[in-house]
Amino acid sequence: MRRIDAAADGEPAPDTVGTGFPSIDRLLGGGVRGGDLVVLGGDVGSGKSALALAIALRAAQEGRGAAFLSGEMTAERTLERVLAIEGRVRLDDIRRGALDEPTRAGVGAAALRLRAAAPAIDRFGAGGVEPLAETLRRALDVRLAIVDPLQALASGARDRDEELATAVLRLKSLAIELGIALLVTAHLPALSRGRPDPRPTLDDFGALGAVKEHADVVLGLFREELYQPERANEGATEVHALKNRNGATGYVDLYFYKQWLRFEDVLDPDG
Repeated sequence: MRRIDAAADGEPAPDTVGTGFPSIDRLLGGGVRGGDLVVLGGDVGSGKSALALAIALRAAQEGRGAAFLSGEMTAERTLERVLAIEGRVRLDDIRRGALDEPTRAGVGAAALRLRAAAPAIDRFGAGGVEPLAETLRRALDVRLAIVDPLQALASGARDRDEELATAVLRLKSLAIELGIALLVTAHLPALSRGRPDPRPTLDDFGALGAVKEHADVVLGLFREELYQPERANEGATEVHALKNRNGATGYVDLYFYKQWLRFEDVLDPDG
């Protein structure tokens, strides 16, 4: 009852971590919850890794311990993306060092802010969930862990779909064991670009239906410009809650600044 009363007074639930995107948080009842497995899926190039990284950054800036673990990028590559997002600068310009003085000052200011409030960033290799689990068990004060992507957990030792289905079950158990919100990005192997409506569905996640059955929250990322560039609004993005075990489904609108790898909330922009 104390928790219910605190929520009524506007206090965040102690087991909930906000995504930093107000529209998503409202859809999910305040954010993602400890013990929950959240899967964020999208087509190639939709920006799912960028959105997951942005969520980790915003959670850390709100004082919620966050970790971003990548199976596809080194920590240095991930930090380049962090500076692009926070400094609002092109990733290619960071890599080439092609920054004018105002832009360099903005990136430097972003780096100083991140010293005080940044997620833990690391890389994981193929080998299943156990090495990843050991990394998270050693981490202190992590409330939200991002795993990017699910497919990087497959070792290739046996049937890929079976491996991924097992990984989904193990990740759900890990979220409960550690009491953390575990957000995993995922490719959509069953998505057909030629169908009338290419918006993600639960069946697109594959893995023998394990995501559909065992995840607590499933989010689908959709950018129309990937399919119909001649008629779509550039940057317009929909985030669909395809499954929400403890709340409503629906969708919210974000805007994607592709040149910065940066998402912003349409209803509550960062300015």
